[in-house]
Amino acid sequence: MVFRSPLDFFSASRVLLPHLAEGAPVGGRSQSPEDLKSVGPPLALPGLCFSATQIASVCETLEETGDVERLARFLWSLPVTGDGRDSISEQESVQRARAVVAFHTGSFRELYHILETHRFTRASHGKLQAMWLEAHYREAEKLRGRPLGPVDKYRVRKKFPLPKTIWDGEQKTHCFKERTRGLLREWYLQDPYPNPGKKRELAHATGLTPTQVGNWFKNRRQRDRAAAAKNRLQLHRMCSDRGRPFSPARAGGRADGETLLSVTDSDSDLDV
Repeated sequence: MVFRSPLDFFSASRVLLPHLAEGAPVGGRSQSPEDLKSVGPPLALPGLCFSATQIASVCETLEETGDVERLARFLWSLPVTGDGRDSISEQESVQRARAVVAFHTGSFRELYHILETHRFTRASHGKLQAMWLEAHYREAEKLRGRPLGPVDKYRVRKKFPLPKTIWDGEQKTHCFKERTRGLLREWYLQDPYPNPGKKRELAHATGLTPTQVGNWFKNRRQRDRAAAAKNRLQLHRMCSDRGRPFSPARAGGRADGETLLSVTDSDSDLDV
């Protein structure tokens, strides 16, 4: 049986494969990850001829609907070759669907294997990166027995960097890429107090929102003030030990009490 379009195939699969049909879960309750794991593979139906493109289309449709149970059952119904490499498994939509199922069932080892061994296009990076990080967060929380704080998540990201298969190669720190942060630093050195018009202009140049730009500048000014205060305190102690008068200008400040602009690269992932 050959279908002319993915829509025909999807409609027929719901009839020919009862496990894909609409309806309430068994027992009238929602399916947990354990339930999904316990569902066995369906019986093969000879005579059906599905193209790789049609299968990819169905995977995309089920993924968009968020019905992980039906997506898992559909994937289990697909034929698999001995070495696992065929026109079906090479489809990005199929690999991404398998990653989604592995994530929602808690099969994180399988998820990592899929993400590390198949190169995905940039369109899939955002979703797959989120699953990669969230899976590692959950494993770390289970190991430590408590929720993770910002510092804990930062350390997890450092320990488990994104694989190049789901990463465009540009250095990324939490949510700001290095190119973006470089532009922000350049503008900061020119004017640490940008007006709303400049914030909008910088937001357009970096792809951020004006609020994100404003928060970055605010955080950077706070760091510089803290660093200047620390330098003044250290210099004051040094002058006291040597019996010399303290000079605010030597400590990164001015006699009128304002802080000199810092040019140190003190950004961290926790600021954004």
